[in-house]
Amino acid sequence: MSIEVLQTHALLKSCEEGIAERFTVHKLHEASDRDAMLAEIGPRIRGIAGGAVTADLMDKLPNLEIIANFGVGYDNIDTGAARQRNIRVTNTPNVLNDAMAEMTVGMMIALARRIPQGDRYVREGKWPSGTMGLFSELTGKTVGILGLGRIGKEIALRLQAMRMRVVYHGRHEQQNEPYVYYGDLVAMARDVDWLVVIAPGGKGTEGIVSREVLEALGPDGMLCNMARGTLVDEAAMLEMLKAGKLGGAALDVFEKEPHVPEGFFDLDNVVLAPHQGSATHQTRNAMGRLVIANLDAHFEGKPLLSAVV
Repeated sequence: MSIEVLQTHALLKSCEEGIAERFTVHKLHEASDRDAMLAEIGPRIRGIAGGAVTADLMDKLPNLEIIANFGVGYDNIDTGAARQRNIRVTNTPNVLNDAMAEMTVGMMIALARRIPQGDRYVREGKWPSGTMGLFSELTGKTVGILGLGRIGKEIALRLQAMRMRVVYHGRHEQQNEPYVYYGDLVAMARDVDWLVVIAPGGKGTEGIVSREVLEALGPDGMLCNMARGTLVDEAAMLEMLKAGKLGGAALDVFEKEPHVPEGFFDLDNVVLAPHQGSATHQTRNAMGRLVIANLDAHFEGKPLLSAVV
């Protein structure tokens, strides 16, 4: 009999098709009565494709063996509960590094040079009345990277090509990295022109970019958040952007996305994006293939390609 898996949310078409070719798939996100569905099929489910997996959901799937997350971040999966239940968890690292790094640099340039605002300025017919003015550039600036992981390293390489000086903050100093390490995030924010946030989400990093950090970054400082909205004190950031106490922000993520505080919409010192850091055909297809490969490996008794639990 075919192995039965639960799909917790919509996935890329190619990924869904690949999973359906191998397994019997039950789509939780399409169920009109989730509790009834889980009561019926729960004992038969051996795998999950997707994220947003709580301990309560695991309890309804007594024979669950693996959660194959579609994404590098897995903060929406209760990994502690999974570990207690001997449930394996995988993610999709590395395949999205380049896309994320490209988007980060793009967001930074867009903010520094006010590219979206310039586009709007032309479309609204304002150019004949005068130019927009002068703005900033990345060359010669210092950037502090919060989270020098796989993606952080790719961002650092690209920003060095932009002739920026790179420093970083993380839980530990990394040996053999050519960047200055700061053990104190506030101190780093005080010393940099840009702060790029690319650390993992979860309880350990929630609110790490506090009001104190934003104040240290200051009225000339620029923030680029490509990680999770929960890492930044969003209310303090918005307040400081409005008051000119923070220079600008390029934001691909928000605290309660897809709902974005309307206070951001009228600000010219922000660039906003709908969490599209990894949103390319190449990357999302590669992520889908890795989800399938981890499921295949598990049920064939082979080592997992990208286990986190």
